[in-house]
Amino acid sequence: MTWNPLTSATEIDAIVERSYQVPCLIFKHSTRCSISFMAQHRLEGSWDFSTSQIEPFYLDLISYRHISNEIASRFEVFHESPQILVIKNGECILDASHLDISVEEIKEVL
Repeated sequence: MTWNPLTSATEIDAIVERSYQVPCLIFKHSTRCSISFMAQHRLEGSWDFSTSQIEPFYLDLISYRHISNEIASRFEVFHESPQILVIKNGECILDASHLDISVEEIKEVL
């Protein structure tokens, strides 16, 4: 699994545009949280998607909290950490946090 780092709020627009070609996953990760590390490990350990099926983006919440706030506003979701959002055709089709984050859940919505 290769993460695409999300480091600028302007990249959210690019993710929305890209989501019309391929669904995009945004993983909001707190580098200070053990649950967030567990969620990341579970995703990476079970990840069996190709980049033609879904593209994964990684947001370091500690360094880029303002981007997380923009994501919450843009997709009308509550900020949580850890959290994943699946964006398809410009819309958030899945919002999951903590132990609800799983590859199986992603597969169900795709």
